[in-house]
Amino acid sequence: MDGADITPAPTAKGLGTHLIIDVSGGQGLDDKRRVETALRDAVAASGATLLGIHLHQFAPQGVTGVAMLAESHISVHTWPELGFAAFDAFMCGKADPWAVVDVLSKAFETTDVQVRAFSRGDRA
Repeated sequence: MDGADITPAPTAKGLGTHLIIDVSGGQGLDDKRRVETALRDAVAASGATLLGIHLHQFAPQGVTGVAMLAESHISVHTWPELGFAAFDAFMCGKADPWAVVDVLSKAFETTDVQVRAFSRGDRA
């Protein structure tokens, strides 16, 4: 996660980890196929189970969508004109949402990635 600004998750034991991932200075954010490949690669890297991907290409630009997972989801919305994409990766079980960060950085050719992490469903 070179160059990534990471905010650690709370230490409480929860049901899953939710990462808010901001990608800046990204390349190819208007390429629906590239976004789909990045999502598939992120799912594979995390060890999650892909149930399906739904993406929408906006005119004149931008892509939005979600990878539905047995362990929850990865969602995306891009602003190619700004080189910015907002992702979120929520996963429970043994899937590793942190693996998504490196995949996205490489897929969109940037090290300007900021991550905020949250533990969801905290239980005492």
